[in-house]
Amino acid sequence: MSHRGEAVVDPGVDETQAEPEEVTRPERLEAVRETGLSAAADAGMDRFARLVTELLGVPVALVSMVTDHGQLLPGMAGLGEPWATARRTPLSHAMCRHVVSDAQPFVVADTRLDPRTEDSPAIEDLGVNAYAGMPLTDTEGEVLGALCAIDTRPRQWTPHELQALEDLAAACSAELRLRVVSRQREAARAQAGELTGRLRTALERSQLLLRAADALAGTTGLAEVRQQMRDLVTSDLKPVYVGLVVVDGEDRLRRLVDATGSAPMEEEFETYRLDAAWPTARAARENRTITVHSIQELAREYDADAVAAFLSLGLSSAVCVPLPGTVIPLGTLVLGWDHRHEIDILEQAMLASLAGYTARAVERALFVDSRIDTARQMQEALLTDLPAVDGLELAALYRPANDGELVGGDWYDAYVLPSAAQGGENSPVPVTVAVSVGDITGHDLNATTLMGQARSMLRQADLDHPGQGPARSVTAFEHANRHLDIGASGTLVHAHLRSCSGPESGTWELTFTNAGHPPPLLVAPDGTVRRLREHGQLVFPGLSGASPRKDHRVRLVPGSLLLLYTDGLVEEQRTDIDTTVDKAGRFLAAHRHDALPALLDRLTDHVAGPDAHDDIALLALRVPGD
Repeated sequence: MSHRGEAVVDPGVDETQAEPEEVTRPERLEAVRETGLSAAADAGMDRFARLVTELLGVPVALVSMVTDHGQLLPGMAGLGEPWATARRTPLSHAMCRHVVSDAQPFVVADTRLDPRTEDSPAIEDLGVNAYAGMPLTDTEGEVLGALCAIDTRPRQWTPHELQALEDLAAACSAELRLRVVSRQREAARAQAGELTGRLRTALERSQLLLRAADALAGTTGLAEVRQQMRDLVTSDLKPVYVGLVVVDGEDRLRRLVDATGSAPMEEEFETYRLDAAWPTARAARENRTITVHSIQELAREYDADAVAAFLSLGLSSAVCVPLPGTVIPLGTLVLGWDHRHEIDILEQAMLASLAGYTARAVERALFVDSRIDTARQMQEALLTDLPAVDGLELAALYRPANDGELVGGDWYDAYVLPSAAQGGENSPVPVTVAVSVGDITGHDLNATTLMGQARSMLRQADLDHPGQGPARSVTAFEHANRHLDIGASGTLVHAHLRSCSGPESGTWELTFTNAGHPPPLLVAPDGTVRRLREHGQLVFPGLSGASPRKDHRVRLVPGSLLLLYTDGLVEEQRTDIDTTVDKAGRFLAAHRHDALPALLDRLTDHVAGPDAHDDIALLALRVPGD
């Protein structure tokens, strides 16, 4: 976000007049100083700010520490100059001071209309038109500042967004508390000299929690949460097994299976009832830590399946820590050792804190997974069946990215256009088929929604401009996109195929326009591969008045094969894209006579592999030969 307006305020100047007593109270100001944060970039706080922008889809997010002279911004994402360099603002520009003065969340849909904020210079100078801030507190309940989301346009904050922001603020507060504790311990070590082994262990555990807060703050999927937990505690507490069980429905638990396959029992006992005689289920039911000190103790108190799982892992002792939830625990964190391991009070407290971080990460992952599932279903529902066209073979493939956290705006489409003329008995009416493949910018629910709009608008443009070619339709779509402020951007290839008659019967004329998209591949009957390189600029609402779209024509004789594709097929991190496109072309030529659906599957496996990092959409058409 860039600075707006002509009058530049010095971000270091204090323009405070009469601030509420709570803002200037000495005890609170001392608590802010205890965090050690200042107007300097802090990697951990910046990470929280970035996470807010990603989860809530806002352009700006801040971690703000409010002092009696202004607000310090150790965590920041998206803020423009001069504030981004100074990392501070006067109190007059700090809407976060309302969070501090009221000691509660402060949420405004339109700052220009709210009497509490309508006169704030932050509206003009920082572009704050919608604000949502959650308190950041220390162990004594002192409100140190706020974790806030800012939009440059008015915005109605949804309950899900506010809950996500509140959860992130709780995790950020926990990290701040740990930093205070860590600073106090460092001061004590400087005064006392050498620490005893017990203090060294406590410090290591505090550092583990700091790493956990850092690592788990960036997780967005359950599998990633499990992996982070395994990597974190294995290196410090030395367990031979780390597991994670989550509540699945009202009365069941589901074990998160390790992708490495190192614990086969996880698949054998993946789901079980919440009231089952397992120590993990008991920890979740009773919301307390359950320890198992021997196989004999396990056999006395739990059922045979629990014993079998214990033995298959080679465990001698284990601890099951509940993951705290709003009403009931979200699940259980399990650590197991192949020897007797006694849990002391300090370690139990540390595991409880670790479980708290894990619970927040699990809640966030469940929320994100739900959004991704919804987007995937919407995206795939928009990929309609292909039409049956005499004299033309059509096949399509959509394959989502291997990373389940990504959804995007890749699409394909094909439909028969109304005939522009009536043919007589001896003059058949030409058939015109519209085909397109495109990729709307983004990997979120918004990109999927925009993809659906773009696809529908392009169809409408074809119907409204019969016989005028694909370039005219794309131009009409861009006009609507720009003037209706839809905001879709990306790349696409749009084409019309028209059947030929008379001496050229069996041949199709391809007319296409390319808006910044990878070039279609055309395989001739003899196996020669040609890239249709003609293209124009990508689709972007701000490029009004640029070069007009152009139509390009090519004949598809019997035996020709045409492939339209999105960049997920050919973009590899370590390979030049031209090399990958050539690889795809060679494979198409070698297998040009194969059945199209199977060909597209094998092509994707051969070129992109099973672990593609982006969605892939393919549309192939072939003119049957002799």
